[in-house]
Amino acid sequence: MPALLRPALTAFGVACLLSAASLASSSSAFAQAKQQAAPAQQTAPAPQAAPAQAPALKQIALTDKQLDGVLAAQKDMDAITEKLPENTAPDQKVIAQLDGVAKKHGFAGYDDYNNVVDNISLVIGGFDPGTKKYVGPEAVIKAQIAQLQADKKMPAKDKKEALDELNEALKTPAPTVENKANIDLVAKYYDKLVAALGDDEN
Repeated sequence: MPALLRPALTAFGVACLLSAASLASSSSAFAQAKQQAAPAQQTAPAPQAAPAQAPALKQIALTDKQLDGVLAAQKDMDAITEKLPENTAPDQKVIAQLDGVAKKHGFAGYDDYNNVVDNISLVIGGFDPGTKKYVGPEAVIKAQIAQLQADKKMPAKDKKEALDELNEALKTPAPTVENKANIDLVAKYYDKLVAALGDDEN
């Protein structure tokens, strides 16, 4: 593997795994933004409830049609989301645009699209980027740790940060892929998915 690609692939792998470990947060952030933008329907103040945990990823059996839809929608989705400031919830106008793109590509809406992307990310996080075979997220992380430890050219500070992130990812494993057929389906589209979703995963 060329030395220039190694850090990029390592970063991509770390991002995939961290993304898979926090899949629910991306969906819940969108849902939360949608709720905040909706007009209040209560006239009396509600008692404060305990903070709710982010809902777990709703694992689904992926289809060719869904993966084709994600690949077709990605350019339009990127055009909308790259304009958003970092760490800010989308407003109603952006939500409507995202919903429109999702519907145009065969999804019920942006929530449906996002759930499919989250399921894809969960599976991709377990693929060895070198062999393009599914080995599971833990094996990928351990291989990346070994690769980083052996890298003599990476600056010590960067190496420590990357190792800390990988070790943290080992402590918070991604959920197990429930629909094993998703692994074969993602493998079939692996190169296209990495090319399309790669920027999102980094």
